[in-house]
Amino acid sequence: MNTFLGYMRPNGQAGARNYVLLMPINRSLNFVAASVKKMTNNTRHFEIPAETGRTEVDREVIVRTMIGLMNNANVGGIVLLATKPATASAYKNMGADRFEAEAKKTGKPFRIVYLTESGGSYGVLGETLKMTREVLLEVSNFRRTPCPLSSLTLGVKCGTSDATSGIAGNPCVGAAFDRVVEAGGTAFFSETTEIIGAEDLVAARARTPEVAKAILDAAQHWEDKAKSTGEDIREINPIPANIAAGISTLEEKSLGAIAKSGHAPIEGVLKYAERPSGHGLYFVDSWMSSLSLPLCFTACGAAIVIYQMGGGAMPQYPMMPAINPTVVSPFLYVTGNAQAYSRSPDNFDFDSSGIMTRAESIEKEGDRLLAHLLEVASGSMTKMETLDYAEQLELYMEGPVL
Repeated sequence: MNTFLGYMRPNGQAGARNYVLLMPINRSLNFVAASVKKMTNNTRHFEIPAETGRTEVDREVIVRTMIGLMNNANVGGIVLLATKPATASAYKNMGADRFEAEAKKTGKPFRIVYLTESGGSYGVLGETLKMTREVLLEVSNFRRTPCPLSSLTLGVKCGTSDATSGIAGNPCVGAAFDRVVEAGGTAFFSETTEIIGAEDLVAARARTPEVAKAILDAAQHWEDKAKSTGEDIREINPIPANIAAGISTLEEKSLGAIAKSGHAPIEGVLKYAERPSGHGLYFVDSWMSSLSLPLCFTACGAAIVIYQMGGGAMPQYPMMPAINPTVVSPFLYVTGNAQAYSRSPDNFDFDSSGIMTRAESIEKEGDRLLAHLLEVASGSMTKMETLDYAEQLELYMEGPVL
């Protein structure tokens, strides 16, 4: 389990997929990107949110996310859409020239299409379709090759947490993470509100005192932010579904949540959508949203994103959790809850409940999960990939809209 069949990229990271990414850098061109995506195979598109009225810090979050998606190893080629080459009418950090320069840095095939140079709306639609097909043909020449585990990047979010999350599901993911990180790969975990009460344990694994301080500062920031609104974060979290599933305190939830990170040293603390400077395990300072974190991990570089669910409060006939908010990365649901898996077998890709029901070792189940992840990295579809549906993206931005 040390290799998989992936698409090796110029930056040394290997992709599990080989998409062409349609990237509008002006909101008015979202329609064009979405339309061309529907007319072409093997393409994905990012829907840029409104940047007007945002603080400069939040605009940089949007930009980091977009640049991160272009750099993701699952992207084989890029088509940028802009209204015009001149940047005078754009915010200083969101000009077309910046995105074009970043696309060139990736070393991937790319084109840029301008509305003002394509004869208007109908012209830009046709030109984008033409350019996209050209890039698709270039990208189709790439082939899967044996790639080392060190070239794989993973991200994990947990949700609907219950007792099985901390006993089986999250530790199983943590064991798989340990294997990837030990081999020289990269992994991300997050949810700052869900390390509160266990932040000292997380900080103790920091590679340096500076990283430890950054972890503790992140947790304190969220506590202070909650207090500034007059709220006690421990009365907001655990959420009602966690309480219904048997979790009583935020500290109890956090102790289970951090298990998904494994045992490796933490190399650094990243901002939302920030790419790491090296390999290893990283903590991403962000909120717990199911619709923003998977996208964040993808922008950070995750070739595969895992959603580890508890599901103790899952009803007998659950809705299909068909969110796939990564844009370009395979997204899979795993659980350590045997009941949740039996109630929703069409949605879960992996069941680690044997840790509790058959006394399987965490390490054995972690190896089994890693083997499954390598199959996905080699081309096997996740269950969510069989559906052409994604929830509206939610980038995590803290500032007010002015």
